[in-house]
Amino acid sequence: MIIVHHLNNSRSQRILWMLEELGLDYEITHYQRDKETSLAPDTLKEIHPLGKSPVIVDGEVTLAESGAIIEYLADAYGAGMWKPKAGTPEALRYLEWLHYSEGSAMMPLLLGLYVGRLGDAGAPLLPRIMGEMTNHFSYMNGALADQDWFAGDAITACDVQMSFPLEAGQGTGLLAEYPNLAGFLERVQARPAYKRALKRGGPYKLGG
Repeated sequence: MIIVHHLNNSRSQRILWMLEELGLDYEITHYQRDKETSLAPDTLKEIHPLGKSPVIVDGEVTLAESGAIIEYLADAYGAGMWKPKAGTPEALRYLEWLHYSEGSAMMPLLLGLYVGRLGDAGAPLLPRIMGEMTNHFSYMNGALADQDWFAGDAITACDVQMSFPLEAGQGTGLLAEYPNLAGFLERVQARPAYKRALKRGGPYKLGG
């Protein structure tokens, strides 16, 4: 039985979605953010030294980092259905987007969140941050101009990984200017497995 250490309003929601898509049995250990600081509780440090979520336990395997978890689940349980065939152009796009999600897309969103909390002190930095957001969201929007999913015509695990920065952008109203990204999230959020994951994970809200 897979155990998911799940923090509300966090990256671990997409792990629940992936598990539901794969039809796997799993249990959830729930953690709640502090209402004042939005930080994870210290009890998560008993599971992983960084005190972050998601973390999964699958038998002898304990694994953190959502990208690594999604890749592990796709390899171990996906039966070849959630990754493009090796050596194809789709496989290269899959690899790029799987890493782009956290390696590039999340950076301006996190900077905007933290600098925004500084008030007037952070104001000089905001134009540069907003410029980076425009750059990245335009890039992602363009990638979906002629296809429904990031690696090609079929949904793959990289789309699960990419859902989080786009939902973070949706929560702040950014997607209004990017119809291809808004359409991507409509397709994601309409999936039965996604809806089942929401029921099991609890209230989920990012951004504003």
